[in-house]
Amino acid sequence: MNSRRIGMPVAVFAIALAAFVIIKLVRPSGSPVSEDGSADMTVHAGPIQRATLHRMVTAYGSVEPEPAALGRAPANAEVASPVAGIVARVDAVEGQRVAKGDALFRLDSRVADDASAKAKKAAAFAEASFERQQKLMPVDGTSKKAYEEAERRLAEARSELAAAETALSLLQITAPLAGTVVKVNSEPGGAVESNTVLATIIDLDRLVAALNVPSREAALVKVAQTARIEGFPVSGTVVFLGAKIDDKTDTLPVRISIPAGSGLRPGQFLSARILCEEHADCLAVPEAAVIADTVGGEAGTIVVVEGDLAVRKPVRLGLRENGLVEVIAEGLKEGQMIVTVEAYAVPDKARIRVVKESDE
Repeated sequence: MNSRRIGMPVAVFAIALAAFVIIKLVRPSGSPVSEDGSADMTVHAGPIQRATLHRMVTAYGSVEPEPAALGRAPANAEVASPVAGIVARVDAVEGQRVAKGDALFRLDSRVADDASAKAKKAAAFAEASFERQQKLMPVDGTSKKAYEEAERRLAEARSELAAAETALSLLQITAPLAGTVVKVNSEPGGAVESNTVLATIIDLDRLVAALNVPSREAALVKVAQTARIEGFPVSGTVVFLGAKIDDKTDTLPVRISIPAGSGLRPGQFLSARILCEEHADCLAVPEAAVIADTVGGEAGTIVVVEGDLAVRKPVRLGLRENGLVEVIAEGLKEGQMIVTVEAYAVPDKARIRVVKESDE
């Protein structure tokens, strides 16, 4: 009998304790129940504000020379030897700024010099012979056959001279564009084959950011949109959009212009934020104040303070940036008070008390 009397209070206490724990878990802290049983909650509130929000797409890639475009040469060139030979002289220095046509390398020209000299002598002799035939022809001092033979030999000599001079000129390797020598691959005395790359030149004032945009955001990006290079005080514009998604990376290639004097260098890895949309002077609330229907969805609910009542109001969600969410609904206005903390826990039409800074 005594054990039954002791067990009853213990059971009642256990049930009461469990109910207390459940109430504490379901209801926000500091939200007592009023004497008449209606919800009487203490909430944090703040005003709906106006802000300018942006939709940004982040892309990653690296700095590259500007590629060729219609009517525009590429901003880089690999300077190759047009013929096999021995490097006799190197005028290119890494970091050197060169103009188009500046001498960079000289191949050994001794054999070519001899061939050119012989071709010049042969051409001079053939020209003199032809001139004599021209003088003799009007006075019947020569035959037509001799005249034509002299003319043929002159043409051959001139052709051989042109070939010898061309071969000699190929040994003088010049810059194909204005820019900076970023790499030199040869030294005096080195043997090179035809098409051996001797140096690389890049116009550092004509660079682009070659980036990749995730395919799910590719439709947002358009040519001429503004982009900001992260980590640098540099902005550019989208100048190229790829036509095909890369099936290996699931990204779309894009290029962003880089202004001259940016300080960026070819090969440098970077990221950029592309401005795809801007909503100026829109109504916005903190993200914590929004009860979204689905994660990342376009519909949700906010809790509006109307006197001492909390009224749930459906809203359409717009841009999100820096912890703010654009909200769109009939009747919303700047300065209107809303619940900003744990709004999900506030029932519709609940009686509330707004916490002010002076109360905390």
